[in-house]
Amino acid sequence: MARSRRSLANVARSLSQSHAFQLSRDLMVPVTLFEVDGEYGVLPSDEIDADDDLEIVHEYTPWH
Repeated sequence: MARSRRSLANVARSLSQSHAFQLSRDLMVPVTLFEVDGEYGVLPSDEIDADDDLEIVHEYTPWH
């Protein structure tokens, strides 16, 4: 059971990364993929504050 949960978590992270990268390219702005309580989210990078309680996974820029 633990193995399948890790596998699902890896799929969720991979899918989130793919969507964040594509969103950055579509909007032509840097976006940041973050994790909170096991859930992933994406925001434009300029909307994230240093005081936010987020675990930053990666920042995607449309130019790289």
